[in-house]
This record gives sequence, structure tokens and C-alpha cells, in this order.
Amino acid sequence: MVNMVDSGSDTVFIAATAERCFDVASNFEQYPEWAKDVKEATVLSRDAQGRPQTVEYRASALGRSTHYTLEYDYSKAPHSLSWHLIDGDIMRSLRGAYSFNADGAGTRVAYDLAVELVLPLPGFVKRRAEMRILSTLKELKSRSES
Repeated sequence: MVNMVDSGSDTVFIAATAERCFDVASNFEQYPEWAKDVKEATVLSRDAQGRPQTVEYRASALGRSTHYTLEYDYSKAPHSLSWHLIDGDIMRSLRGAYSFNADGAGTRVAYDLAVELVLPLPGFVKRRAEMRILSTLKELKSRSES
């Protein structure tokens, strides 16, 4: 059986500066306060500028608790923040990115995600999971505008 990489993307307008949106998106330790599915976020390492580089998460996914570790790339900061999976219990791979583009009185934020799970899932379960993951963008909007 061939495992497919599933991907999704979404864009939202946030009534906040690009800097504010980037700051919220890169403050991983606060994710449990606003990202509904994230239960814990622990910074394991920081880059030379003190920014979180490797972050371990515990999150709810598909009715169970999952653990995964992401590594962040700030090479295009503050216009973009990207990440990839280092270790995970239900994912074989995960790549994602936020893009922050000033747009009038706010910021247009794009969210792209590609995930490959260890076990294939039925289509309706995948679509539900994708909707939950992309809802993170709406949660980022609420937090950035608050």
C-alpha cells in the first residue's frame, strides 16, 4: 500500500501587524493557551538568537493523545516561519509554514501543511483532521487580534 502525503493550505486576514502575528506564531510555549488541540509545548533547544528551534508537543489528535517534535526554520523571518517533523508517534513526516504579508491595516497569513501519517486513514477521518489542523489559523487570528 502506498502512503500518500496529505496537504492543506488556507489564508486569513488578521487585523494585526505582521510582527504581532509572527510573535504569536513563534511563541510555542503559549500554544496551549490558545491552540485548542495543543496540550503541552516544551522548548528543547534554542538557536543562537534565543528563538525556540526544537519544540516537543503533546496534542489531541483523532481522539487520542499524540507526541511529536518539530524543528523550526527562521531563515525567512519575519516574513515566514517553517517547520518539519523530527520525531512523532503517528506521523511519518510533517512540513509546514506560515507566511506573513502586510496588507493594508493588517496581515494576510497563509498556512501550508503537508503530513504523512504512519497508518492510512479513511477519507472522511482525514478531512475532519485537516479541518481541525487548519482551524489553528482561526485560533492564531483570534490570539493575534486580542
